[in-house]
Amino acid sequence: MADWEPVIGLEIHVQLKTRTKMFCRCEAGWGAAENTRTCPVCLAHPGALPVANAQAIEWTVKLGLALGCDIAERAVFARKNYFYPDLPKGYQISQYDQPLCIDGKVLVPFEEGEHAVGIVRAHLEEDAAKTVHVGGASGRIGGASHSLVDFNRGGTPLVEIVTQPDIHSADEAKRFLQLLRQTIVELGISDAEMEKGTLRVDANVSVRPRGSDELRTRSEIKNMNSFTFIARGIEAEVARQIAVWERGEEVQQQTYDFDASSGTLTPRRSKEEAEDYRYFPEPDLVPLEPPPDLVERIRAELPESPGERIRRHAPSLGFALSSDVVTAGWSGVYERLAAHVEPRVAANLLMNEVTAAGVENVPNVEELAKVVEARQEIPRESFLRAVAAAGDPGFRADDYLAEKVVADASELEPIVDEILAANVGQVEAYRAGKEGLLGFFVGQVMKRTQGKASPQAVNELLREKLKG
Repeated sequence: MADWEPVIGLEIHVQLKTRTKMFCRCEAGWGAAENTRTCPVCLAHPGALPVANAQAIEWTVKLGLALGCDIAERAVFARKNYFYPDLPKGYQISQYDQPLCIDGKVLVPFEEGEHAVGIVRAHLEEDAAKTVHVGGASGRIGGASHSLVDFNRGGTPLVEIVTQPDIHSADEAKRFLQLLRQTIVELGISDAEMEKGTLRVDANVSVRPRGSDELRTRSEIKNMNSFTFIARGIEAEVARQIAVWERGEEVQQQTYDFDASSGTLTPRRSKEEAEDYRYFPEPDLVPLEPPPDLVERIRAELPESPGERIRRHAPSLGFALSSDVVTAGWSGVYERLAAHVEPRVAANLLMNEVTAAGVENVPNVEELAKVVEARQEIPRESFLRAVAAAGDPGFRADDYLAEKVVADASELEPIVDEILAANVGQVEAYRAGKEGLLGFFVGQVMKRTQGKASPQAVNELLREKLKG
């Protein structure tokens, strides 16, 4: 591996959360009963004509600007021709040689500096329908007894983002995708949830001798439904290609499925090139010519990017924690909470206890801050119940602050004495050097006090008593 450098480019599909589909007025969205959101346009009935969704066009411009792209003065829809059961027209309306957004750049922050990832294009198209493979263990076409097609997704607005092959490790790919997803979510244009299919990623992978600038034959990896699996799939393909070259063989251009459960790559088909799709301009749609004043208005509305926010918080949190807070979507809550409690305390609380409790937002940050400030004064159980309830609009700190811990030594001493007297063997073992038994004694005291004793006070009292 030390003698080889991975060369990785990504193709990311983002399903926009517009109210209606790209070229018809059918309701878009996830979760409806199969084939209930269709019409003659998205089912490709003869004579049905498309009309472009203005909201989708604006949102694509917004995303392009956030990715540092130039917005084309003239963009053209094109027909991408291929046959598949989930494509009723026999072609997909996409963009080819005149996309809406071109020549962008995203700066991905790392602890040692920034890494620039070029954006070739971000273009607007319609999504295909969803094919459901029935039977078999994997849910894929291999081993399935038959397949069904749900046309609800067909025609949904989709932005395809294509990067330059500027990524050189699985970790870089994962970090770029985390940053990109957070950018998309904060722009409000998509939920970008991989488990729902509103964010899909394919990776084009090749390797070359380290120090070389050549681009060797690449393979495409598909069907990866988490950032972690994407990284694992890239690592598996890099290892496979290195082994092929080191055997003196040639890598074939091919598409692979990555099975995360087994870590294996399964050949799917030979990878197509642009000429295989026989692109030509869509005759039923006029070219897009975004007005300059629209582009500048959208540019002025762009929020601070997640990458900029990671760099801004890094001095107080450290790079790793700052990156985690921002890419997990907690930066807004963090900034309000850190106005009341120490920044690292606020960040760690959000990344650990709040996330573990399944809380997705904190409406009353000031109330949560009161609980955090009184953390040592209330039982651990009360603190965790407060954190779990912090996502409720009616959350109030006073409901939990009344449950004070027992820290008075005069109240705790009789309990400690009784526990030590009942566990003479453990006391002797502790004094003989098994200091790990302190946790046992603390647990007994907490059990007797139903979790209301102050852990700090209990620890101090036990250490004093166990000195002998």
